[in-house]
Amino acid sequence: MSDPMHAAPERMPQTEPAPDTRGVEEGYRTRAAGEPYQMRRDETERAMAARGGAMPEPMGTGGGPNTRAAHAIFAATRIALGFIFLWAFLDKMFGWNTSTKPANAVINGGSPTKGFLSNVDGPFAGMFNAMAGKWWADVLFMGALLGLGLALMLGIGMIVSAFAGPILMVMMWMASLPIATNPFLDDHIIYALVIVGLAVSRMGEPYSLGPWWQRTTLVRKMPWLR
Repeated sequence: MSDPMHAAPERMPQTEPAPDTRGVEEGYRTRAAGEPYQMRRDETERAMAARGGAMPEPMGTGGGPNTRAAHAIFAATRIALGFIFLWAFLDKMFGWNTSTKPANAVINGGSPTKGFLSNVDGPFAGMFNAMAGKWWADVLFMGALLGLGLALMLGIGMIVSAFAGPILMVMMWMASLPIATNPFLDDHIIYALVIVGLAVSRMGEPYSLGPWWQRTTLVRKMPWLR
């Protein structure tokens, strides 16, 4: 009889090692070990830019008819809003007799801010009356109209527009107080929200110069100019 104290140990059955399920950090999410690697968006952009290819399109661009229709509608909205700003600039600059008479045009020595800001009588009347007709106020106002008009119509510089547009719109809203037809809301606030929404969502970008603009050397160095 064999001595159990000195018997050969039983061979334990071999088992496969448990798969490593620890997450591996990959860009915007955690992928399981063994899952095929997917390039992060910034890596994709760099790779595409190095080959001279197009930058990745906004989310949903390659979707169905509803997505394409949404991009087209928002592009039309962006262009229409840009035309409002661009027309206001041209009318005040050249006096095309829609809201600005030729005698009051900028090219004839007129001030685009004096008439409107001088007549502000709301809670911020003192501030706006003091700004009326000042050269720096005229330059900033006309520059904002031209810049917003071109940026929105072309679909470039949308991040800058998302900051400059709401500032201009909120100041014009403040100058319009009190509002006769609504307790506090008017079209200036709606314009501001639309501009920010277009810049953040990038809806309508496929129907613009935005994809080309983002491939330029200037925007690659300063992405905030997108």
